[in-house]
Amino acid sequence: MSHSCIRLFPTRKRKFGLGLPHNPLKSNTNLVPNLYPERHRHLTKFGSFTTAFLNRIRIPSLGWVQCRSISILHPCILQAIGEFCTLPTNELSDSDSCNDAIGHLEESHVDSDGDVTTKTIRRVYQTPVDFTKVNKNLLPTVVLIGRPNVGKSALFNRLIRRREALVYNTPDDHVTRDIREGIAKLGDLRFKVLDSAGLETAASSGSILDRTSGMTASVLARCQFAVFLIDVRAGLHPLDLEVGRWLRKHAPGINLVVAMNKSESLLDGSGSLMAAAAETYRLGFGDPIAISAETGLGMQDLYGSLKPKLEDYMLQVLNNEEGTEETNFREDGSSCELEESKLQLQLAIVGRPNVGKSTLLNTLLQEERVLVGPEAGLTRDSIRAQFEFQGRTIYLVDTAGWLQRTKMEKGPASLSIVQTRKSLMRAHVIALVLDAEEIANSRRSLKHDEVVIARQAVEEGRGLVVVVNKMDLLRGKQLYDKVMEAVPQEIQTIMPQVTGIPIVFISALEGRGHAAVMHQVIDTYEKWCSRLSTARLNRWLRKVMSRHSWKDQAAQPKVKYFTQVKARPPTFVAFVSGKKELSETDIRFLKRSLKEDFDLGGIPIRIMPRSIERKAVNGTSKSGQITNRPSERMFSDKRKVCPVE
Repeated sequence: MSHSCIRLFPTRKRKFGLGLPHNPLKSNTNLVPNLYPERHRHLTKFGSFTTAFLNRIRIPSLGWVQCRSISILHPCILQAIGEFCTLPTNELSDSDSCNDAIGHLEESHVDSDGDVTTKTIRRVYQTPVDFTKVNKNLLPTVVLIGRPNVGKSALFNRLIRRREALVYNTPDDHVTRDIREGIAKLGDLRFKVLDSAGLETAASSGSILDRTSGMTASVLARCQFAVFLIDVRAGLHPLDLEVGRWLRKHAPGINLVVAMNKSESLLDGSGSLMAAAAETYRLGFGDPIAISAETGLGMQDLYGSLKPKLEDYMLQVLNNEEGTEETNFREDGSSCELEESKLQLQLAIVGRPNVGKSTLLNTLLQEERVLVGPEAGLTRDSIRAQFEFQGRTIYLVDTAGWLQRTKMEKGPASLSIVQTRKSLMRAHVIALVLDAEEIANSRRSLKHDEVVIARQAVEEGRGLVVVVNKMDLLRGKQLYDKVMEAVPQEIQTIMPQVTGIPIVFISALEGRGHAAVMHQVIDTYEKWCSRLSTARLNRWLRKVMSRHSWKDQAAQPKVKYFTQVKARPPTFVAFVSGKKELSETDIRFLKRSLKEDFDLGGIPIRIMPRSIERKAVNGTSKSGQITNRPSERMFSDKRKVCPVE
């Protein structure tokens, strides 16, 4: 990598430590070829600054300095013009066509001691912006708005490239009730996209529709852009006009794009699509675009409509952002996809309907993130949210109420059950929420559905934390203490294979105990990811085997070696020698000893026994067959020597 022709030679220093400039071709400088045309163009841009700077420190104008051999003694000059004289050739060529930023010096100063001080270099970002490298927290936010059943959730799934939101054709009902967030990937654009509930402005006060409209209005306050979806097959519905008036009232300054969804059925050349587009102008939000969230039609037009708006906003944010380039962009140049793949602790809040799962999620996030109320079964989607707790990133998943799927179950409820089970499979730790009031009334802690959840979590190797909610509804200290004593005993009786399951008693409505829940979750997750050294395990094994009582010492299996092969959950391999293998009783004894001695309670532990073949004595096994004699060598027909006739 070549650099510009500036050399420093040690000579005698003067007052400011500066030597005299040396021009080896003083007589005829025009004969020197310009070997660095790109640098010459770059240097010409800052030529006025160089001349003013050299004159200020009492050195004659060096107009011939550019791209010629000079000798400068003091490093101040090198530092001052280093921005445009010492860059590598490939960096200078890239800087001329730089797309995202331009560096420039704001001001320089020379004090009485000859020291040159400069201010920090400020980066001015220019288009086009590489959204794949922008910090996720700085990305713009786009919310999907429209009346019910116009395809908002289908477009959300199309943008995030995953089927996360429930999609079901229910003209008379609302499938989406909560705000779902994700990172949209539309070409090279990256932005936060929010899926909202269908708006109905004529909903009665206090109803579910009125509460969802209030949540959508609060979300619009922190969004910069919106995509207003209409069903082009049904034409411009009166509800669409009401939603348009509602948007002008609650979000007058938001950047809006009108999208005519479900337009694949009108591309027949009859002109019906053009007629529908002309009717859409009654909304007063500009030119509409025709898309199809189901088939992907019109995504290029949506990209063209959003890109200039998002780039202008992103440039304004980056230029006004006080953070450094490392905070605005990823240092390794990784994209949003890589960041999403390296997920941290994932916590799934699971339980039967109306036990307070959504209230617990809102309490942990300290905001009204999901819809709550006295009605059972409000949550239909598995809502995923991210928050920071004690410097650790945690992903929360609020699931729908767990119900056993039956043949009679149809519609969005059946899809919610499937999505809840998928969330349980993806999570690292499961928070099983119980209702304290139901426990006190029924005199039993776990019902059948909750036992199924707990056992499935253990079978899948997930960490388990039991949360007993609604403790504020228990009247009297005697009943309170009775519930706190009965729950651990019954859980241990129902699930003896997992000992030491942490149990937390809280009141999510009053905000009591949510910090204790997170401490237990983090502690369980650390145990779930723990690893033990082989030397420590074998020292522990000798102590454990010595205190275990065997009925038949001669026939007992001997565990020769014990090691951990993986974590999440901790999995061990026991190498056994003896007349018989490890029984289930022996494995349970080893698991219980591991949990007691290494504090691994509350997580499932797996032990896989592996037998070791008995060594041969005098070259023969017990059956008398020789085991160490090499087998006879078999030759093929090709190796046989045929006699020559």
